Amino acid sequence: MIYLDNSATTKPFPEVVDSFVTVATKYFGNPSSLHELGMKAERLLTQAREQIAAALGVKPNEIIFTSGGTEANNFAIKGVALQYRHRGNHIITTAIEHPSVSEPCQQLEQLGFEVTYLPVNENGLVTVEEVKKALRDDTILVSIMHVNNEVGAIQPVEEIGALLAQYPKTIFHVDRVQGISKVPLDMKKAHIDLCTMSAHKFHGLRGAGILYVRQGVRLSPLLAGGGQEMQLRSGTENVPSIVAMAKALRMSLEKYDKQIDYLLEVKQAWIDALKTIPFIQINTPLAHSAPHIINFSLNGIKPEVFVHELEKHDIFVSTTSACSSKKKAPSKTLLAMGVDDRRAESGIRISLSFENTLEEIPTAISAMKKAIENLREVSKHYEV
Repeated sequence: MIYLDNSATTKPFPEVVDSFVTVATKYFGNPSSLHELGMKAERLLTQAREQIAAALGVKPNEIIFTSGGTEANNFAIKGVALQYRHRGNHIITTAIEHPSVSEPCQQLEQLGFEVTYLPVNENGLVTVEEVKKALRDDTILVSIMHVNNEVGAIQPVEEIGALLAQYPKTIFHVDRVQGISKVPLDMKKAHIDLCTMSAHKFHGLRGAGILYVRQGVRLSPLLAGGGQEMQLRSGTENVPSIVAMAKALRMSLEKYDKQIDYLLEVKQAWIDALKTIPFIQINTPLAHSAPHIINFSLNGIKPEVFVHELEKHDIFVSTTSACSSKKKAPSKTLLAMGVDDRRAESGIRISLSFENTLEEIPTAISAMKKAIENLREVSKHYEV
């Protein structure tokens, strides 16, 4: 199997699964319970929080555990809107955010908030100047993703953070789901107030995520109840998945330190090989893009058919983001970058992990060439 859909989800490390099983079977107590089993679970939760905070260079009390990236993004955006609406009702984001950011913003528009959706250039990048131009006295939140999930463009988060440091009444949220363990980011230096991460994007398990909340930032809770997670996110914590997430983050960051040069080499080899295939247009910008995402368009071939053709050879790629792939709509990211509808409708994403190798490329490229050849023949037949 050649798995090239790591931006949708990663395969959990075996050690991470072992960690989950151990905690789920031996330390299954509720961490809010007063008895010894509950206290053991609470200690594991505290230890995981401290380990994650240390890995991210933040304080343990700034880490809030969630069920994943979608909940964390919703919590950040709606939590700020409800908490700070007395300051204003204006939000700034971009035209290429993940649906878990753009759709909460649309929901807030229905409640009377105003949202500015910033454009991006042909490389999928928003500029600091556009952010500055959009800022108003009543702007309470700016939400900009770190790495775009479709084309891999790295947004100028540090520069935007430096700008927003001059606007202390505006909260800065960063969706770091695609960037964590692949693209370094110092959250303190970038003046980030809220930051979202998800375990299953770095070889953890689904059902666990992180929202970094800078000390001093207040949020209106989305989930009311028992007051877990420092009164911000009620609900019994998923201790096994959280402990596993701490291990996955540590292992992934270690792999970055040891293997980032190799991953960059694999990405470049992929781009060079794809350029040899006629009818392919590469959409990922060569500069300012993440080391693990390559997006290209197929001229005149339906991307979902191409995905299924490769599947026959045990090769797995995706169309747009996993959350949008079944809608069969043009990529909003590619449209925002200024490409035509035909190209935006035929996007394919290869997303790598540190587990992918150079040796996989010739096999995958050969299968892609055959798939394109077969599908073009079929489409010619139907055109006749």
